[in-house]
Amino acid sequence: MSSLDDIKLTNAQIAWRAAQDIEDGAYVNLGIGFPEMVAQYTVEGRTPIFHTENGVLGFGPAPAPGDEDWDLINAGKKAITLKPGAAFFHHADSFAMVRGGHLDVAILGAFQVAQNGDLANWSTGKGAIPAVGGAMDLVQSAKRVAVVTDHVTKTGEPKLVDSCTMPLTGVQCVTRVYTSLAVVDIAEGHFVLREKLPAISFDELQDLTGAELKTEGPVADLTVPET
Repeated sequence: MSSLDDIKLTNAQIAWRAAQDIEDGAYVNLGIGFPEMVAQYTVEGRTPIFHTENGVLGFGPAPAPGDEDWDLINAGKKAITLKPGAAFFHHADSFAMVRGGHLDVAILGAFQVAQNGDLANWSTGKGAIPAVGGAMDLVQSAKRVAVVTDHVTKTGEPKLVDSCTMPLTGVQCVTRVYTSLAVVDIAEGHFVLREKLPAISFDELQDLTGAELKTEGPVADLTVPET
């Protein structure tokens, strides 16, 4: 196997892969930072409806540089565009939508995901924002919770682990993880490998994963466009 930096997917490619699983008409919340990129890769012929905690429903991709309207931002204070029929509402109403179970999908980043679906995606460590924000509400209320992340940390430690050692955002909430090397489902308390990059073997991927990877039938190749 070549070095991980040579074969792993970029954040844009991970976001593209996650976007392929969003159903037409789904109500979707994208976490702050990397997950926001998913909105750029909506599948042609599908119209997901993106929700942001600060009170917008129906936003589109980021505007071109120089075209920003800074009265139109998402929860991460990034400029957004609006789709026809977009709506604005109070922050409290936005969280009522979340807590009322009206979101079909929440896509978040992660520091760690455990094999039982536990998620840790916030930290009180140096340089971190010392609050979990709306993530706790999202992971307990959305019908489906997915994670987009690198497969390992910058120091090579697994992000898919037996059990989380960092503060939990939610328990047994994640159902699918899109990483820089693979697509992994969480089923019956185990990681189930669905897709992997052709350039990495199963054994090599297992060595980079902090818990056992199970399979259920053939593992598909993880293929993405150049983005």
